[in-house]
Amino acid sequence: MNWLKNNIKITVFSAVIIFSFFSAASSFGEEEQNQKNAYEKLKVFSEILSLIESNYVEPTENDSMIEGAIRGMVKSLDPHTSYMPPASYKEMQVETTGKFGGLGIEISIRDGVLTVVSPIEETPAFRAGIKPGDKIIKIEDESTLDMTLQDAVTRLRGETGSPITITIFRKSFKAPKEFTIVRDIIKVRSIVSKLYENDIGYIKIRSFSKNTSSDLDKALEDLGQKGITKLILDVRNNPGGLLNQAVEVTDRFLNRENLIVYTKGRSDEQNMRFTSHDKVAGVTYPMIILVNGGSASASEIVAGALQDLNRAVILGTQTFGKGSVQTIIPLSDGSALRLTTARYYTPSGRVIQENGIMPDIVVEMRPVSKVEKKEDEEEEPEEKSRLRRFLREKDLKKHLKGKSSIEGAEEENSDQLEEAKKKELNEDLEKDNQLQQAVALLSGWEVMKKMFKNLKVITPDPDSRVSMK
Repeated sequence: MNWLKNNIKITVFSAVIIFSFFSAASSFGEEEQNQKNAYEKLKVFSEILSLIESNYVEPTENDSMIEGAIRGMVKSLDPHTSYMPPASYKEMQVETTGKFGGLGIEISIRDGVLTVVSPIEETPAFRAGIKPGDKIIKIEDESTLDMTLQDAVTRLRGETGSPITITIFRKSFKAPKEFTIVRDIIKVRSIVSKLYENDIGYIKIRSFSKNTSSDLDKALEDLGQKGITKLILDVRNNPGGLLNQAVEVTDRFLNRENLIVYTKGRSDEQNMRFTSHDKVAGVTYPMIILVNGGSASASEIVAGALQDLNRAVILGTQTFGKGSVQTIIPLSDGSALRLTTARYYTPSGRVIQENGIMPDIVVEMRPVSKVEKKEDEEEEPEEKSRLRRFLREKDLKKHLKGKSSIEGAEEENSDQLEEAKKKELNEDLEKDNQLQQAVALLSGWEVMKKMFKNLKVITPDPDSRVSMK
């Protein structure tokens, strides 16, 4: 019996060795076969190039044909992988010098169509009325069909002050519509903060640039001095930006060392983990994060991490789903390859790419009614209207000096200014039902805590979502 058992063990062990050997051999054989196929295709490519050069009806330029072949090869991959010729790569490196202007939009290719991820607030595109999800079907008179992402970016950029016409198709449009936008240097205030209901802080992050985390610290300090006890973090229409800033921003709201995001690629060097710092003084306010279809990349990292770690409630609509890592690799001739090398994952292992982040509370943005639209069209431009709210007689040139005979007149003026600010905040809430819901939920936070204090906590199904209109 022992002899039989030993024979079985030896047979199984031998089978494992043989299987492992053949698996390794098979793997090596597949790799060798792939290399052989690649060399054969390169040989065919060389033959085609030679035939075109010798027999095409008109003289050809080898450089442009080879570049076209490279573009075709890269185009067969994902929309974010692109080839940058030397001029394009150099332009990308010096784009911050102020020589070139832009529109202020993040774009991607969705279902083969050039699509606006998000316009950045206070930029030409935003002021022109470009919206997340808009399809750019023409740039000037050139169709964007089969246009690469890098080509589109190059065409959209140009000298500051120069106009460009893009043709947009939107679901609500009966026909495509032209928008003529004047390029400008894109300088964006990444952080805007406000105070609602006396104790609810509101921070809007427009993009994740190099100073975002330090600007966030200043905003939190300012709101803290005003006595906030709850916080709304708004990353709607935020197309993303720097990964390290997304990590730094998330870190501000965590006390202990936690995984924030990790990346996975084919090579070990692309597998990275980013964690928060173990600290005492993290921001502990109850928090709601506002998201929508224009929230992408770094915005999704922040929302996904704080949702997974049960640190914040996510409210709004499903995010864009841009969760891939691009690496720029310089090439020998001065050109470069922008190559997708990894995917982002939230702490719980959810993949952001394509899926995006689903809110805990789904609130669709209420469309503006026809009556409201008509009223809006008759109003002054927003910036001018806002300026008028704070413009006083004393701000006008050569204004007549006032001589008050009433004590406390200065205090009255101060009260009027405060009243104007409150009016502006109320108008923001009237136009933004997602913000309304966030403020309402946080306003009743303490009441809800008391109500549920003695109730048994039931862990909800992670796939279940509350939907509110």
